[in-house]
Amino acid sequence: MAGHTQNEITIAAPLDLVWDMTNDLERWPQLFSEYASVEVLKREGAKTTFRLTMHPDENGTVWSWVSEREPDRDSLTVTARRVETGPFAHMDIHWSYEEVPAGTRMVWTQDFAMKPDAPVDDDWMTDNINKNSKVQLALIRDKIEKAAAGRRPAPALAD
Repeated sequence: MAGHTQNEITIAAPLDLVWDMTNDLERWPQLFSEYASVEVLKREGAKTTFRLTMHPDENGTVWSWVSEREPDRDSLTVTARRVETGPFAHMDIHWSYEEVPAGTRMVWTQDFAMKPDAPVDDDWMTDNINKNSKVQLALIRDKIEKAAAGRRPAPALAD
C-alpha cells in the first residue's frame, strides 16, 4: 500500500511572484509555519539538496531530514524527494503552477509509503498530510497575497 495526496490553492497574485516566493528555499521558515530552519547543502544546476528542520512537535521532538528539489520554470513544475527518508520508505513531491483568471493555482501532489516499522501507517500519514497541507497552503496564500498587494500600483486619482 502507498499514500497519495493532492492539495491545491488559488493565490490572487501573479505567477512570477508565487513562483519566486515558493521557490526561495532560504525563506521557507518565513513562508511555512512548520519549518524552523533550512540549510542548503549543495546546488547542482537547478537541483538543490537541503536540510529542513521543523519546530518541536507537541512532544518536544524536532524532526529534520534532507531533501532534493528541482524547479523547472519552463514547465511550471517542481520535483522533490526526501533523501533521508526517516519513517518513509519514499516520499516524492510534485508542485505545479498555473495561471488562472483569479491569479495562480498551485498544486501539491505527494506520493509516499511508510516503512513497516514506522510509528504510523499510510492512511494516518495521508490524513495528516491533507490536514497540514490545507493549513500551510492558506498561510502561504495569505503571505503571498499580502506581498502582491504591496507591489500593486496605487489607483489613479479621479480629477
